[in-house]
Amino acid sequence: MKNSILVTLSLILSVAIGLTFANKGGVSSTAESPDKKIIIGLSMDTLKEARWQKDRDIFVDSAQKLGAEVIVQSANSDDVLQMKNVKSLIAQKVDVLVIIPHNSMAMAEAVRLAHEAGIPVIAYDRLITNCDLDLYITFNNEKVGEAQAQTLLDHLPKTGQSRIVRVFGAPTDNNAKLFKQGQDKVILPAIEAGRIKVLHQGWAEGWMPKNSKIIVNAALANHGTDIQAILTSNDGTAGGAVQSLTEKNLTGKVLVTGQDAEIAAIQRIIRGEQLMTIYKPIKIIAARAAELAIDMANRKVIVAKHTTANGLKDVPSVLLDFHVVTKDNIEETIVKDGFHSAEELGLNK
Repeated sequence: MKNSILVTLSLILSVAIGLTFANKGGVSSTAESPDKKIIIGLSMDTLKEARWQKDRDIFVDSAQKLGAEVIVQSANSDDVLQMKNVKSLIAQKVDVLVIIPHNSMAMAEAVRLAHEAGIPVIAYDRLITNCDLDLYITFNNEKVGEAQAQTLLDHLPKTGQSRIVRVFGAPTDNNAKLFKQGQDKVILPAIEAGRIKVLHQGWAEGWMPKNSKIIVNAALANHGTDIQAILTSNDGTAGGAVQSLTEKNLTGKVLVTGQDAEIAAIQRIIRGEQLMTIYKPIKIIAARAAELAIDMANRKVIVAKHTTANGLKDVPSVLLDFHVVTKDNIEETIVKDGFHSAEELGLNK
């Protein structure tokens, strides 16, 4: 059936396990109109952070090089606006929809509406839950959480008990929950062994630095300044934590974790204000997502070796590798990869 999208679990069983997208909608595919230019709808949660601007630029550039057009809309972290954006993209008859959800649950309705219009949906980096999602491309986010916590634990004293604060991400983002799950795999055994005591923890609404700062301020006010580490889930919340520490003259005295390899975070690592970050090769995920979107629009076979449970189904998933970045390997990871230049980071001064 030339209208089929076969999303498979392994190279060997690529046809045996799949789904037939033609049953989900009534529009014809671009496979039936080979001269038609593919149009990809990219619905983004936000463009406030530099990381997401890079995702957009690389995705659009990659798609254009492959002959497709991309319509980009950003929701400014607003669920209502993102749903409005999705409806607009559907009305424009995009061939495939790529969504970076602000709210993993709210976008389930977007998937339903897209399928009614015969449009397949890819969740980019963040899972969309409780829906018949077609494909998920991301990094192994539970492993990201494990790496954050393990790096922290490796740099804490081997003896005695370390007092830490935990700052989780946005409760509406399923990735934040996966990061926490991964962190828990490392932290909970350390708590049971007496190596770690969690003094305070909280969820940073919207991943906003100011909300992270509020959590850390509360921890310092209620438990004093005798803390050894703050386990935060991304560089934005790490920045808020460092602001709080700076006001208490604790900068560089408390280990802080992060994720996304933002310039400000790398500069904090260089100055000794942040221990580590997670570098997710944006070039790889954005370019691969563009390729997958075009293949999906053309109803080609897509190989996915993994699945991710989203509450309704096991979603075929493409999971990519990441890198732990510390002061010791900045040049051999993000600089070598061209993510940030040595000049941008001030390494040549």
